[in-house]
Amino acid sequence: MPPAAPASPGEPRREQLLNAADRVVQREGPAASMNAIAAEAGITKPILYRHFGDRTGLIRALTERHTGGLLTAVRAALNEPLERRDRVEHVLDTYLAGIESRPQVYRLLTHPEAGDPTGAGNALAPALRQIAEEITNAVLLQVDLGPEAQLLSEAWGRGITGMVLAAGDWWLESRPCSRARMVQALADLLWGRLAAAADLPSATMPSAEPAAEPSQAAPAARAAD
Repeated sequence: MPPAAPASPGEPRREQLLNAADRVVQREGPAASMNAIAAEAGITKPILYRHFGDRTGLIRALTERHTGGLLTAVRAALNEPLERRDRVEHVLDTYLAGIESRPQVYRLLTHPEAGDPTGAGNALAPALRQIAEEITNAVLLQVDLGPEAQLLSEAWGRGITGMVLAAGDWWLESRPCSRARMVQALADLLWGRLAAAADLPSATMPSAEPAAEPSQAAPAARAAD
């Protein structure tokens, strides 16, 4: 969840209001009120309602802003041309860095307030499902898991996402160690079967084609690295 950009004179009004909401949530936590957000933005509460409908609409807009950035970052990390262990650690670090950068916004999106009828505390759930699907696809396309590849990749995608969600939540709340150490601890837990499995040929080799002259084959080999 990257930090919100500061407001600028030419920035759309809606973005200015979301930036104000970000600042208030970061100061006051998930219970931040519409009154406080309106005051931060220098407007009256009816104007805030005009843009977002109600508090649920504002939470939805904040969710789209932050989960979109998190999904993009995780997807990019999964596709980095790294050795498998390095890629595992890079994905873990990307997620933990995202929630660390905006901890109060993360809490708003994951922890419902007592008696909250809006379900705001479940706002991150759709993004987590998408992250699980991204991990599933990456495992399925890159790791040779034999005849049960579909089952295992699905189970791992969801299991890894749930594990990292719970562990990241605990780490953010208690801060028992540095982010780098937490990444290493989680990677160690995941590494057993991942280390033993071979790469799929399609993940490391170019598609089979007729033999080419050395000068033509070299670029293809480099592209597959």
